[in-house]
Amino acid sequence: MQGKGEIIIYQAPDGTTDLDVRLENDTVWLTQAQMIELFARERSVITKHINNIFKEGELEEKSNVQYLHIANSDKPVRFYTLDVIISVGYRVKSHRGTQFRIWANKVLKEYLIKGYAVHDKIKAQQYEDLRQTVQLLSNVIQRKELDADEATGLLRVITDYTYALDTLDRYDYQQLTVENTTVGSPFQATYENAMQAIDVLRQKFGSGGMFGNEKDHSFQSSIATIYQTFGGADLYPSIEEKAAMLLYLVTKNHSFSDGNKRIAAFLFLWFMEKTGILYRSDGSKRMENNTLVALTLMIAESRTEEKDVMVKVIVNLINKNN
Repeated sequence: MQGKGEIIIYQAPDGTTDLDVRLENDTVWLTQAQMIELFARERSVITKHINNIFKEGELEEKSNVQYLHIANSDKPVRFYTLDVIISVGYRVKSHRGTQFRIWANKVLKEYLIKGYAVHDKIKAQQYEDLRQTVQLLSNVIQRKELDADEATGLLRVITDYTYALDTLDRYDYQQLTVENTTVGSPFQATYENAMQAIDVLRQKFGSGGMFGNEKDHSFQSSIATIYQTFGGADLYPSIEEKAAMLLYLVTKNHSFSDGNKRIAAFLFLWFMEKTGILYRSDGSKRMENNTLVALTLMIAESRTEEKDVMVKVIVNLINKNN
């Protein structure tokens, strides 16, 4: 494959699939032919799923498709982002699709921390990259008199990178804590206003009639849980903890006949927006869309006994430090 970007490899347990994956602009790119090989389904099936993803508004086509020239091709080839790949993976009904989701969860544990997919073994190189980045920025500062915006930008590069690596390290050593969070909000999620929000989402994804249909009363329980108290004190006192629990519970409880992960991610952003923590002071989101996709997938594949650490990961990705 031509072009810049790191390469990661996916290989099915039976050894039959070995894909070079293009990594560029903070995402992974595959062609339709590679997705056919990856999910072991015919072209018509993959084409149908891709078209439906864009037609139903699940993803925007313009930002998720890139035309690139590759060797032995007389015309540009369409490449699709990781968001499209994962969406196709959840729509495809095949053994290979299940294998992909298991693989993706493992690789995306680092993707969700740093913002793109990398191998587990690359961690040492990340620290070397950080050292070189800090040295480079130090040289810039020494050679040039910076204005306030330039200085702030350089500092942001360093702090963002070091916080991501520190979070990953504390995750590895099970040392994540809940800190620098937000307490108090006039907004309170209820079963009624959450269902109203889901109705908005249903207009995009509910054409089949099953999207957002409750299977039981577990969704009501999920909403109640984030406001649960013990001895008069909130079990999840901060907005970030409540948001994290909402994402975790809606993802794991499978309360709906269809769309559980999309509903969970949507309600997570909805709750953060309503409580005023979705955006940083500079107007940027505390959590990017690709990171949320990876995080939701990671939660879905996690074990029940990993709940506490999952919640701490989410809080650390949306707290005031990030």
